[in-house]
Amino acid sequence: MRVWFITGASRGFGSLIAAEALAAGDAVVATARNPKAVTERIGDHPNLLPVALDVTDEAQAQAAAAAAVERFGRIDVLVNNAGYGLLGAVEESSGPEVEKIFATNVFGLLAVTRAVLPHMRRQRSGHVINISSIGGYGAFVGWGVYGSTKFAVEGITEALAAELAPLGVKATVVEPGFFRTDFLDGQSLAVSAEIADYAETVGAMRRFAADANHAQPGDPTKFAKAMLTLAGAENPPVRLAVGSDTVAHIERKNATVARELDAWRELSLSTDLPATAG
Repeated sequence: MRVWFITGASRGFGSLIAAEALAAGDAVVATARNPKAVTERIGDHPNLLPVALDVTDEAQAQAAAAAAVERFGRIDVLVNNAGYGLLGAVEESSGPEVEKIFATNVFGLLAVTRAVLPHMRRQRSGHVINISSIGGYGAFVGWGVYGSTKFAVEGITEALAAELAPLGVKATVVEPGFFRTDFLDGQSLAVSAEIADYAETVGAMRRFAADANHAQPGDPTKFAKAMLTLAGAENPPVRLAVGSDTVAHIERKNATVARELDAWRELSLSTDLPATAG
């Protein structure tokens, strides 16, 4: 029996992963700002421990991790899922909006990770799964600030994977595309004030997001099942793209970067100091 610690578990991916893990016979510590919302969504279960957690409160994160170990004795899988989106041009995104989303999507993830890793290091086992986004690998207009939080999660996870490998702990960043969750609803998405000059670019993205809400191509239940497969892998990847749209976006970006690198190679290589004659 594995013990999962899942943030943002009252709805969306978090609640679905929790339900799949419980169905598989695992134990789940399901955290949310309102733990009653967890049981309302998932139901009561002997292997379920709902815990109150605002990821921006590091003391609360430490207490939640301690409660998990006290109840189940260990933490095998950490899923850093809590987070939300911000739709707006980079310039449209106000200082408070930027600070708030980084507080949850980046600093909150780090706080929870710091709370859980001592237990995993003691065990010399565990798997940290950080939920990123298609926008964490390649940017989109209108999602620059949100995407930057996920770019940060990508870099954090790549470093974690290397740092934790000698200790028997694994780390994976997961990049979901557009899945049919409530991500584009008001409860999961903040929207910045509009500047008229961005009507043709970010304005078009705002209209696309409104039309795409609950019409996304990805199946959230299949995503949750994929996370159980990932957690059970003996040699999990550092990066896992999930969804055909993510795979296509990564392939396009990789090709663009390769072309640009080749086109500017001469200038890129021109800045080294001269080789010292030996």
